[in-house]
Amino acid sequence: MRILLVHNYYKLAGGEEIVVHEEGKILRNAGHDVSLFEVSNDRIDGLASQLRVGLNAIYSLSWRRKLREILIRKKPHVVHVHNFFPLLSPSIYDACADVGIPVVQTLHNYRLLCPAAQFIRKGRVCEECLARGPFRGVRYGCYRNSRLQTLPGALMVAIHKKRRTWYERVNRLIALTEFAREMFIRAGFPPHKLVVKPNFITTPVTPRKKLGDYAVFVGRLSAEKGVETLFRAWRELKGMPLKVIGNGPLLDRARRISPESVEVLGRKTHEEALSLMSNALFLVLPSEWYEGFPMVIAEAMACGVPVLASRLGAMAEIIDDSRTGLLFEPGNARELAG
Repeated sequence: MRILLVHNYYKLAGGEEIVVHEEGKILRNAGHDVSLFEVSNDRIDGLASQLRVGLNAIYSLSWRRKLREILIRKKPHVVHVHNFFPLLSPSIYDACADVGIPVVQTLHNYRLLCPAAQFIRKGRVCEECLARGPFRGVRYGCYRNSRLQTLPGALMVAIHKKRRTWYERVNRLIALTEFAREMFIRAGFPPHKLVVKPNFITTPVTPRKKLGDYAVFVGRLSAEKGVETLFRAWRELKGMPLKVIGNGPLLDRARRISPESVEVLGRKTHEEALSLMSNALFLVLPSEWYEGFPMVIAEAMACGVPVLASRLGAMAEIIDDSRTGLLFEPGNARELAG
C-alpha cells in the first residue's frame, strides 16, 4: 500500500514523535510505500504568529489546499493522521474527502474532547469538558492558563463535533488503550470506528548489564507529570538516588527544589536515556493526568525494568500491579515513598 503519514510536530519532541517514526519503520519493513507529510510548531514565533495560528487551528483553508495537492500527486491508498494541532487543523480531513482517500486517526491524547487535550485542571483530573462541553475549559483557562489561548481549541472541538468531522471524515480511530477507547465512546464517538492498537517499540533495547543503585524518571518536566509529587516523595527517602531525565517548563524549578539525593540531568539523547534507564532499579512515572500510552513504559519493560506509576487511566491498565511494577494513588507522595 501507499501510506501517507501526517504529523504536526511539537516544539519539544516527545512520545508521539517516537511513535510516528516507529510505525513508519515497521510499515516500510513490511513492504509498504510510506511517506511523511510534516510541519513543525517551530514556525510559531511571536504574538502575531500565535494569534494567526490560533484562528487557523479551527480551520485552515491553506493547509487543506496544500494537502489536497500532495494527495493528488502522491495518490496514497490511505492517510494516517497522528497530530493536526495547531497548524494543520481538521481541514486536512476535508482535503482527503475531496479526493476520496480514507483516513485513519491515532488518538494520542484527548484533543478532540478537551481544549487542553489532557483532562486536567489545577493539578487534578477534570472531566467537565467531557460532561458539559469544551467551553468549560475556556472558563477555567485550561490551555496555558489563558482563556484567550483556550478559546480556539474549544471552538475547534465544538465546531467539528457539530460538523460531525470525526464521525464522517475519519474512517477508523485508533485508541492506545481500552481506557481511552471507553472515554471516546462516553463522548459519543461511534464504537464501531474505535479500535485499540497499543504503542510499541521496534528498536532492539540492550538488556540491563548491571543493576544500578538508583531510580530514574524519564519524561517532560511539567505539572501534569507529577514532578512535585516525585520530589515530595524523595524527601522522605533520605538518600535513595534518583536520576531525572527530561526537559520542560519545570526544569529550572526542578533544579532549585530537588532533594539532595536527586540528580536533575535535563535533556538527554534517546540512546543516553535508554542506557541510564536499562540499569536502573526501577522507573518512576507519577503522572497525574490520563496518559495516552507512555512509550517510556514500553521501553522500561523491554529493558526488564519495573515501573512505579500512578494508579490512573492507561497506566493502571498497562502495568500489572505487583508483577511488572507497582501502582500508587496519584499525587500521594507518601504512598509513592512507601
